[in-house]
Amino acid sequence: MVRHLTDTKDFSKEEIEELFEKAKEFLDEKSRDLLKSKLVINIFFENSTRTRSSFEVAAKRLGAEVVSLDVATSSSTKGETLYDTAANLDMMGPDAIVVRHKNAGVPKILSKYVKSSIVNGGDGAYAHPTQALLDLFTLKQAFGNVSGKTVAIVGDIKNSRVANSNIELLPRFGIKLILVAPPHFLPNYPEIETSNSLEEIVDRVDGIMSLRTQTERHKEAIYGSLSDYSVNYKVTKKLIGDRDIKILHPGPVHRNIDIADDVLDDERSLVLDQVKNGVAVRMAVLDKLING
Repeated sequence: MVRHLTDTKDFSKEEIEELFEKAKEFLDEKSRDLLKSKLVINIFFENSTRTRSSFEVAAKRLGAEVVSLDVATSSSTKGETLYDTAANLDMMGPDAIVVRHKNAGVPKILSKYVKSSIVNGGDGAYAHPTQALLDLFTLKQAFGNVSGKTVAIVGDIKNSRVANSNIELLPRFGIKLILVAPPHFLPNYPEIETSNSLEEIVDRVDGIMSLRTQTERHKEAIYGSLSDYSVNYKVTKKLIGDRDIKILHPGPVHRNIDIADDVLDDERSLVLDQVKNGVAVRMAVLDKLING
């Protein structure tokens, strides 16, 4: 049976723990031949630098052949349907297809039409499962046992696929979440604590996951400028003081809007660790889906 990763719920807690053990091995950054003679196709209908390059490095480090489709020049701009594009790609015999799309649910739909494994590289504001997995991996790396830890997710939560995936995944491992945002950025999760103030909750958290403001998903301008937003929601040295709070961000970071420069340079910032861990976790995902 072909396995897919379109949502964090596709993997059980036990499978994720096994995945992380494999990812730990891959942190040595050595090349392997686990996917020798395998083909991975990246098809990104939305712009991406970090996620696309992370998947490319992950696949190549495992020995796979990698084809990244430039959608701007692909047949999809000439009227070809998404299903026809998928069918044509499938006929090339890939072992996995990594898909990013602006519309929620596209990877899940495509998984029903192809013979290869589908990996969701981000769909609309719905899900970004590999990002949530690498976030959890990074938290486990920092804390060891994450059960009982409290993490604040801060920013444009309502429009964030990263937030959605973390809201599903992190509580499964015993992490308490607090969603912090202005009212218009807060989604409706009745079971999760919310706040409009970072200062209000900073003494109670072990980690802060800052998010980029998804201005491209806003139907109309909400703030006069991002600087107005940052007054209350930027992570600063003044805010965190000498507290042992780990700082995460899925990137790209709006410097001095999401997180202040001096916090990004602080040893408590795990943002660059997330980038390195992302390659290892995606290696483990591709190995699991393709090799079982």
